[in-house]
Amino acid sequence: MEYLSKQRYDEIAAELKQLIEVVYPKVKDDLAEASAQGDRSDNAGYREARRNQAKTISRIRFLQKVLEHSRVIDPDMLPKDRVCLLSRVEFTNLATNARMKFEIVSPHEMDLEAGRISLKSPIGAALMGKKVGEIAEAQVPSGILRLRIESITFDPA
Repeated sequence: MEYLSKQRYDEIAAELKQLIEVVYPKVKDDLAEASAQGDRSDNAGYREARRNQAKTISRIRFLQKVLEHSRVIDPDMLPKDRVCLLSRVEFTNLATNARMKFEIVSPHEMDLEAGRISLKSPIGAALMGKKVGEIAEAQVPSGILRLRIESITFDPA
């Protein structure tokens, strides 16, 4: 079971609808057109159309499974005093005194450039459940990071 924000759930549903209603019919038409051009064994257009069809079907099936096994998070039901899904966490790396701020999200919403880390990442997993002032230890490829929680906030989105 994966938990998604309402926004991300709607984005995935919209992408799925676009693939089913717009993209797949076009891919199907392209395949029929390439198939009608004759010998399939020596038809690069046909092979490309088949690859596009397989890629589109694969993406549709993946998104269907994501939605099937996901639930939308009710932000009002989440604890506000500890790090959890949808928390914005500011923390200090105790080894370097560098301060960082990330939002903890599901793996399907992760975007490092936007400051969103997965709760399943080493840092995200280490921060989960911690309160302000507590130290989290994250096992990362370069060793163990010691992180002090400075603040926990939520966006009222």
